[in-house]
Amino acid sequence: MSKELTQAPVHVKLAVDLIMLLEEHNVATEDVLKALEIIKNDYEKKLIQ
Repeated sequence: MSKELTQAPVHVKLAVDLIMLLEEHNVATEDVLKALEIIKNDYEKKLIQ
């Protein structure tokens, strides 16, 4: 892990980890975007609660 990434905020580290995971599993871009939309909606609801 690079020094910059080590010092990055948690959300940046999470994004990098998720990108790597999705790329390693060759998930189609369209499927990733659809899944991220569902995830985003779910977590936005959690913020309201």
